[in-house]
Amino acid sequence: MSIFRGLLFNLYFLLLTLIMGLGALPIRALGRKDLALSYAKLWSRAVLFGFSHLCSVRIAITGQENIPSGPCLIASQHQSFFDGFVWMNLVPLPTYIIKQELTRIPLVGPMLILAGMIPVKRSDGSKALRAMMKDSADAHAANRQIIIFPEGTRTLPGERQSIQPGIIALARQASVPVVPVATNSGLFWDRSPWHKRPGILKVAIGKPLPTTQGRGAFTGALENAWDELCATHALPRDPVDNSVE
Repeated sequence: MSIFRGLLFNLYFLLLTLIMGLGALPIRALGRKDLALSYAKLWSRAVLFGFSHLCSVRIAITGQENIPSGPCLIASQHQSFFDGFVWMNLVPLPTYIIKQELTRIPLVGPMLILAGMIPVKRSDGSKALRAMMKDSADAHAANRQIIIFPEGTRTLPGERQSIQPGIIALARQASVPVVPVATNSGLFWDRSPWHKRPGILKVAIGKPLPTTQGRGAFTGALENAWDELCATHALPRDPVDNSVE
């Protein structure tokens, strides 16, 4: 059944993205950033509507009261493509930090840039970090909320990777609240594009982290916050690989 759900959702996603991608051409021609963000929000809502209904997934979000009204850093665990859609409509002015490769996707890529997402070319090393920090400062000045995946890659539910330097540099520079987020999204939308599983997908939003200066103190506070959220909301704390049934 998980493969059938995956096939059905993939067809829906492909058709939706093609239709909305073509519909976005006038917005791109006008260069309207505000319309691009609104359109991206609509696309994300439609994607998650299809995911929820076609794959029998109930999305349960807790702790939204912990999100500040102004600029902030959302430091989220990253287990699936779901995480790249859900924040588009959880905060008013979302800005994802994304891999530059995503901007090369036909129809979608140009809209990501126009909507204000921040692409990072990882192979550029320190140059990429400096560019990301400048773009992030501009985004915060525009009252936007930045979503970053501190581990830098998708992980299995319950798996942990080292926290990358980008979130640490941004936290030092920005002087805005850093909000920890834990999830179990990988249990339902895993790395295989063909498997989608029913159940309750949880997104647990924690209280903003206390201000910390040193790298060790910051990473420790973030990891402890994730641990506490996982324990409180019964999220996996050991790696779970359900890619093969």
